[in-house]
Amino acid sequence: KAAAYMKGMQDEGILVSLKHFPGHGDTDIDSHLDLPQLLFDRARLDSLELHPFRELIKQGASGVMVAHMQIPALDTAAHLPATLSKPIVTDILKTELGFKGIVFSDAMEMKGVAKFFPDEEADVRAIIAGNDVIELSQNTKHAIKLVRKAIRRKRLSWDQVNASVKKI
Repeated sequence: KAAAYMKGMQDEGILVSLKHFPGHGDTDIDSHLDLPQLLFDRARLDSLELHPFRELIKQGASGVMVAHMQIPALDTAAHLPATLSKPIVTDILKTELGFKGIVFSDAMEMKGVAKFFPDEEADVRAIIAGNDVIELSQNTKHAIKLVRKAIRRKRLSWDQVNASVKKI
């Protein structure tokens, strides 16, 4: 049903965003308020949480929104939401699953990310991780300054920024 719905919208020129990658259904914490964790092993994540994304990406999904969730089986960094994880966004979503569309962050004002990464550092890390569109920055002007600084310090490349801009 999701594939038919997605295809119908995309056939009419609507940009679709599958969410919340890599799967947000089995949590007991609201990421608006704190950082939820998915404590399942990779086999469980592959067979359940990642399955719908894998199938819909194969069928041409135009967008994916990444969740503010910590998933130790996919990235062991402490308090790191999937949104800021290069192993999750770039290595799994883009490389392993072959997603070529637009990657959206969830709202960057949410406590699931802002609690551990204040002052718009999260916006920079989200771009470095592979997100193309950063949603609802707490302070866009400051985030832009931090992105420029990250480019000057070689934490982020112009090639990556330009690839996102062209995709958008």
